Amino acid sequence: MAETQDVATRQSTDVQKPERQVMLNPPVDICEDAEGITLVADMPGVSRDRLNIEVDKNSLLIEGDAHFDMPEGIQALYADIRSTRYRRSFSLSPELEPNNIDATLKDGVLTLKIPKRAELRPRKIEVRVD
Repeated sequence: MAETQDVATRQSTDVQKPERQVMLNPPVDICEDAEGITLVADMPGVSRDRLNIEVDKNSLLIEGDAHFDMPEGIQALYADIRSTRYRRSFSLSPELEPNNIDATLKDGVLTLKIPKRAELRPRKIEVRVD
């Protein structure tokens, strides 16, 4: 009975609430051509080792942690960005080949090239003369 009483009289500050992490949606441009789609995401401050790209069936997930070096002895007083965690997900069309995604990261810009399945790409038919 004493245990129940202790729990009932515990102050609310003793209960830890799970932290809610704010995620940033990186701006993304998506272009399509005959070969497939190209997805370009702006993720400043994200390095290759802090980037995670996952494909599961028809879902694409992009996550990254930004890291900004501050000079020694300087502390930020104000920041427009409150989070350093990027996260964005997409549904992939069945006409794409998610197993052949080509990913590059340069200067905080992630480029993903997702090809169309070979049988759905346009191809040129050669005509023979008999």
